[in-house]
Amino acid sequence: MGYRLGVDVGGTFTDLLLFNDETGQFWRTKTPSTPHDSSEGILNGVNAICEDADVKASEIEYFLHGTTVATNAVLEGKGAKVGLITTEGYRDIMQIARSFVPGGLAAWIIWPKPQPLAALEDTVTVKERMGADGEEVRPLDEASVTTAIEYLKKQGVEAVTVSLMNAYTNGAHESRIGEMVAAEMPDVPYSLSHEVLPEMQEYERTLTTVANAAVRPVVSNYVSSLRAKLADAGMAGRFSLLRSDGGLMSSQKAEEHPVNILMSGPAGGVTGAVWVAKNAGLKNILTLDVGGTSTDVALIENLEPRRVRTTEVGHLSVRASSLDVKTVGAGGGSIAYVPELTGALRVGPQSAGAVPGPVAYGKGGEEPTVTDANVVLGYLPENLLGGSFQLDREGAKKSVQKIADALGIDLMAAARGIIDIVNENMFGALRMISVQQGYDPRHFALMGFGGAGPLHVNAVARLMGSWPAVSPVSPGVLCALGDATTRMRTETARSFSRLATTTDASELIAILKEMADQTRAELLSDGVAEEDLTSEFEIDVRYAGQAFEVPLTITPEVLERDGIDGILARFDEEHHRLFTFNMDTPHEVVNLRAVAMGQSLNLPAAELPKGNGDPSDAKIRDHKLWMDGAEQDGAIYDRAKLKQGDVIIGPAIVVEMDSTTLIEKGCVGEVDAVGNILINLAEGQ
Repeated sequence: MGYRLGVDVGGTFTDLLLFNDETGQFWRTKTPSTPHDSSEGILNGVNAICEDADVKASEIEYFLHGTTVATNAVLEGKGAKVGLITTEGYRDIMQIARSFVPGGLAAWIIWPKPQPLAALEDTVTVKERMGADGEEVRPLDEASVTTAIEYLKKQGVEAVTVSLMNAYTNGAHESRIGEMVAAEMPDVPYSLSHEVLPEMQEYERTLTTVANAAVRPVVSNYVSSLRAKLADAGMAGRFSLLRSDGGLMSSQKAEEHPVNILMSGPAGGVTGAVWVAKNAGLKNILTLDVGGTSTDVALIENLEPRRVRTTEVGHLSVRASSLDVKTVGAGGGSIAYVPELTGALRVGPQSAGAVPGPVAYGKGGEEPTVTDANVVLGYLPENLLGGSFQLDREGAKKSVQKIADALGIDLMAAARGIIDIVNENMFGALRMISVQQGYDPRHFALMGFGGAGPLHVNAVARLMGSWPAVSPVSPGVLCALGDATTRMRTETARSFSRLATTTDASELIAILKEMADQTRAELLSDGVAEEDLTSEFEIDVRYAGQAFEVPLTITPEVLERDGIDGILARFDEEHHRLFTFNMDTPHEVVNLRAVAMGQSLNLPAAELPKGNGDPSDAKIRDHKLWMDGAEQDGAIYDRAKLKQGDVIIGPAIVVEMDSTTLIEKGCVGEVDAVGNILINLAEGQ
């Protein structure tokens, strides 16, 4: 009997979900995160969930983990000191960068340019040159390499990046330099650009490899330490981490290529939402993952999450596949305040986090937060986590009263103002991944999860026009569910850069199959069975002369059937959806990628017993809550006692161990066959 354990570390709570592969039975728990050392919170959770399930750690075959360690290292500027070795004449590559300034009109005047991850004083050059055709133009001068390495040793760099001109066509010089670095600096990890990102565009390739090197020591220390602690706890199962693109990679590969887990944390919720949508019979979903610190949103169309070719963390944008997740500083712990300069209420992005947390948590927090406002309004009952976590409502009232006094309004109006503003922040993020990408949000359902997602999903669905608003089963640990139910994934890339008119489909297929064999071999070495492997191709296409390309996913069968014309037709369709126009210009095939994937876990959702539509058996008590400018009569229900087909008339609150769902006045929630609450507008609304 095998067990899988999904673990997601958030800013406030660490979520764990353990389930039995054969029976589908699962257990869940949440423990407070330990920001000083995430592994402490994880081990606390492992011990708690094993005790709850009466399972030994040694029985867990798969430990599947979504982490923000790499993300936080970038955001907090705590990455390693990186030394960069590049081709003579290109020492300023990181400083020149791209002439793009984020922001609106005149942003270039006030935008503080971020410091490159590899400083100029830690950048050295060597004498060599490869041509764009992969032929050696100038042999590698190993004496210059020795000099460069000696200089970097004196600089005290903690990681080394080797990124040479045109190395994506021939990495021989980079490989030799890597050997010399390993010999002279055996304790310093190095990253080679032709291994990390074998694609053209030297700045993007260099930046991505430097980012990989910067977070590599941090991630390696964390992963190796956690692996050792799990082993001490008796766990000998396979340890994998969630990639930014929603797949899994072995912990060893994550140590070597941590740039692929920069968005590991948010990806878990999206993969979990796909599993829920599949079981609920929904195809198009907008996700609203609300945690203690931030909100992550994503778009899923036809059960496929939207992927992009760049991973963005703060000011850093690297060339690595990731799910298209947008993040805003709006969570349960987001702090509300009134700046003296404007006198207007603001919420976030500052957060009370896990420590000290919202005032209602009673851990020393003093500033009013979104959670405190929800408590004041009656949306959050005084007990959380199944009654094991008591909330301080009076303390929350006192904190929110400071906002009311600053604005000259009453307490309830101030609390509702906090909620309205944070909902608008979430609405703005959702528009970025729907309307601004050419999608109509009215054609999508909105799924709220994370600890606070179901509290806000009804209100945000009103703003978006996205119905139904979905509160999945165990929404607070859905990210951990995503970690546990996704599949192994890896990819490799190669630049092609040729006009479509001079490209033959058979040539493309031959190259892609060669790349597919490479990726399949990698997963086979990670223990994935041959019969469980599938492959797909990604091709980047652009109009000749453009500086950006559109990635298209295609299967080998479709490529063989439709040929180049099929690819170009798909590109024109996608380009028109994104930008509302097409060009009468030749097409160019830019990059090729082969993706290998293991088998998805076919875990069916357990069906609930059928009810008669009346949820009164699940009713805990009547309840007062503030909505539409007045106190309203509502009720609190126990989700564990709801049955299939039960209909809950708003306003109402549904409580469970890991989250709370709010059904607003004028809305109705219906429990589907597998326990999801589908919220829609009541008739006549």
